[in-house]
Amino acid sequence: MNGKDSPMTKLLKSELFRHGADIVGFGSLATVPPAIRQALPIGVAIAVKYPKAAIRGIRDLPTREYHGQYNLLNETLDALAERGAGILRERGFAAVPQTRAYVERFETAYSTPLPHKTVATRAGIGWIGKCALLVTEQFGSMVRLSSILTDAPLETAAPVDASKCGGCTACQDACPAGAVSGRPWRVEMNRGDFFDAPACRKTARERSMRGLGIEISLCGKCIEACPYTRRYLDSR
Repeated sequence: MNGKDSPMTKLLKSELFRHGADIVGFGSLATVPPAIRQALPIGVAIAVKYPKAAIRGIRDLPTREYHGQYNLLNETLDALAERGAGILRERGFAAVPQTRAYVERFETAYSTPLPHKTVATRAGIGWIGKCALLVTEQFGSMVRLSSILTDAPLETAAPVDASKCGGCTACQDACPAGAVSGRPWRVEMNRGDFFDAPACRKTARERSMRGLGIEISLCGKCIEACPYTRRYLDSR
């Protein structure tokens, strides 16, 4: 950012905050292959945080409250992405909201072509933790994400290219799947270089069956264990 946002940047940010976003960031996607960003140069990252009680409750197993909030936040994010894209289109810009319906057209069991986390790091709102989740300074990893792709002239932030986790092993120690290698993320790395996604998914489905009676990929142990999350949970 240059310290003074453009009118378009201010408008989009204020509208997204007004309708429920907790973090909004704008980033250049110049380093992302054009084919997976619809040849659009700018990414809008949107984050909403979980309620504290939902995260405090998953110390042992995923709970119904956590599951309910997971679904509610996903719906909120879809609405925010659609709203933001609508604002941009009304002003003559191209905009693709990466809603769940959009992402599902391209995703595999373990990945999507352009993860929201990638847009978020390009927008400077956080880094990829050792557990492959986005970690933010404000809320740790207790956030859900969405994003918009656009050609609007938005003021972009400096990207985050490396982990700030340092020597922390909290998520590695907490992971019931042993999926966290402990290697810190850098932007040039693939997820498989530091995190075992198939092991995570298998164990998450086992744990959700035990906690909820539903076999879905929902666990949350690494979220609850993250020191940045804990710092927010302990704040007033």
